[in-house]
Amino acid sequence: MDKFRFILSGGGTGGHIYPAISIANELKQRYPNAEFLFVGAKDKMEMEKVPNAGYKIEGLWISGLQRKLTFKNALFPIKVISSLLKSRNIIKQFKPDVAIGTGGFASGPLLKMAERAGVPCVLQEQNSFAGITNKLLAGKAEKICVAYSGMEKFFPKDKIVLTGNPVRKDLVAIKHDAKAVKAAYGLDETKPVVLVLGGSLGARRINELIETELSFFRANDVQVFWQCGKLYEQDYKKYNSEDVKVQAFINEMDKAYAMADIIISRAGAGSVSELCLVGKPVLFVPSPNVAEDHQTKNAEALVKKNAALMLKETELEGQFEPAFKGLLDSKEQQATLSRNIKRLGMPHATTAIVDEIEKLLK
Repeated sequence: MDKFRFILSGGGTGGHIYPAISIANELKQRYPNAEFLFVGAKDKMEMEKVPNAGYKIEGLWISGLQRKLTFKNALFPIKVISSLLKSRNIIKQFKPDVAIGTGGFASGPLLKMAERAGVPCVLQEQNSFAGITNKLLAGKAEKICVAYSGMEKFFPKDKIVLTGNPVRKDLVAIKHDAKAVKAAYGLDETKPVVLVLGGSLGARRINELIETELSFFRANDVQVFWQCGKLYEQDYKKYNSEDVKVQAFINEMDKAYAMADIIISRAGAGSVSELCLVGKPVLFVPSPNVAEDHQTKNAEALVKKNAALMLKETELEGQFEPAFKGLLDSKEQQATLSRNIKRLGMPHATTAIVDEIEKLLK
């Protein structure tokens, strides 16, 4: 009997959507006849990404509170009530065996109504600082799968399972030869490569930093493989040259990771989990524009374990060059950071989360 029905909700950002899709894929592998339904926020990226991954999705009229007083905030209570009523109908019609929430606004009303209907709920928290939706839902959840230790300050201790974050399977083992990949991209295979990652849309402050430091990289014989993001491609593609390769989006991340000697990255939960598996020296530049400054907290969790370096955006101007040069010149520091970040990798996170979900089906 594997005609189970699974309802999943998580969205707003890739950090919530991709873990939910990974969990659904693993469940589908174990239960090929199972039925799946995703629930997201009407105007967010999940409405496109989830159908692209082959799953049905229903949209709720929900969004977060704005930090300023706006008309949207006045609509917030109405949106919540509307989303709770629609969630109740969805649960009634779909009759799920388990509800899974990976964070984001839509998962609040859906899991609240699932729990009220007696459906067992599993939460997955990607960050080292728990999101508001998961904190509100934690009391009634059966299990809370987390990626960082020390999460009992947010959640009931007896419900927490340390599983890690689901990541793309192709990144778990780097199978490419660094020199061959450098050559394929037209780079000098004898010189180091810094890989710059700002997320799929790009990170304005990281892009500005790289633009400013191109002559510094050249002076230190460092080549730059620069993912600037779709929003910034027109501004930065003029820097394409023998030792600088600018891409809006990197399709072959496994190859990019293989040739990287040092990585500069944002510190979103998905990126951090991925970089732990990659095991290269990383300098994190957390985005300050996210809820509860969770990217800084994600990066700090690694810095405490001597597994990465971190500079806040406000520190870049005076501290970037000495920090980067220190890392570039010290093979010992590179090896230490690589070794320590790799220890934190959890390649079997998706399997571990689905094992917990399976226990609720028995």
